[in-house]
Amino acid sequence: MSTVTGRTRSGLRAYFWEEAAADWQACAQEGRPRFSEHVTRKLRGLCDGINGEPGTVPAMRDTHRVRLTDAARDSDRLPDLYIAEHAALTLFGRHQQAAAEPAHRPRGGLGTACRELRRAEAFSVSAVDQRLIAAATAQDLLELVQHLYRLVPLLGQAGIGLDYTRLLYDLAAWESPGRDRALRSWGLQYTEPFAADDDAHAAPYWTRFAPDRVENGAQLAALRSGTGREAGTVPAMWPYYRTRMSCDLRERGSLTRDLIAEHAALTLFGRHQQGRRRRMHIPGNTPGTAARLLLAKSGSGEEALERRFGALLTSIDGGELAMHLRGLVTLLSRAEIGLDYDLLRTALRTWDDPKRPNAQGRFRDRWDRDFRVEPTFKNS
Repeated sequence: MSTVTGRTRSGLRAYFWEEAAADWQACAQEGRPRFSEHVTRKLRGLCDGINGEPGTVPAMRDTHRVRLTDAARDSDRLPDLYIAEHAALTLFGRHQQAAAEPAHRPRGGLGTACRELRRAEAFSVSAVDQRLIAAATAQDLLELVQHLYRLVPLLGQAGIGLDYTRLLYDLAAWESPGRDRALRSWGLQYTEPFAADDDAHAAPYWTRFAPDRVENGAQLAALRSGTGREAGTVPAMWPYYRTRMSCDLRERGSLTRDLIAEHAALTLFGRHQQGRRRRMHIPGNTPGTAARLLLAKSGSGEEALERRFGALLTSIDGGELAMHLRGLVTLLSRAEIGLDYDLLRTALRTWDDPKRPNAQGRFRDRWDRDFRVEPTFKNS
């Protein structure tokens, strides 16, 4: 793989931003660290495309690498990849205008670039957060590109590059299911949860939660907003993930079992803790213990609670388990009965893990046994 283009030799012509980076490197080796005249001319042409429609900007024709068939030219809509390339080209041109060196840098995802911008201290953390989250919550490709037009010049001024080949495919997937992978990779790159410097910061949110903080309402609302959504795809939840991931998995936006389990546990805790004045993470309180405490406090509805609890125990997979737990934590929250969220995360992680075939049975037996034991209330 080329260190300049970041692409394998497949016989395809490199994208323009890759050609530009290679051109700069060639000129630098000759003692002239700048773009050659023909690349500079094409870069100027990219600015013409900012307000132009894809395929209608003459100055950009030589910079497109996505080929159009005759059928595509005659169609009412150009291919998504061609439209995305037009957007990526104009963003690259805007980025390169503000940069002193090549703006295209392989393996530099948008989340990574924004993390570097935050560390550069040229802007406040909140300012970078707002710009990235505004882009991540764009409803369509047009809105996304408009947000990125305001972001990439800041990256250029700070000397931060971006992998435009990766961005191209993120743009092409924005109005398809592939958007979730792009969002997850941006969030994991930006927050870099595996790199926490101290144990206190690396601890999961529920163990760090302090009931008397002013910001709790907004934080818990952010956690609840992820209910029923795929892990990593809700920008408001990005700051709360602590799942450790390798650099490669994070860069690719991989959906791992650990991340899915933490996401589900966070959404449950957000629902459970809402409006409660003391922490609802109680170490040692299994769902069985909590359900038994609930039965003892309410003094009625034993049959209905047994049915609900039985459905929870017979969950087929982690997704169904999380669904049944949502119903249970709503009842537990009203009664101010806590749960062990470290235990819940582990259960959600291993419930249907083929590598741990006995895990579900062990959890089921323990929770059922806890439900049959008379409670003491001391840890409720």
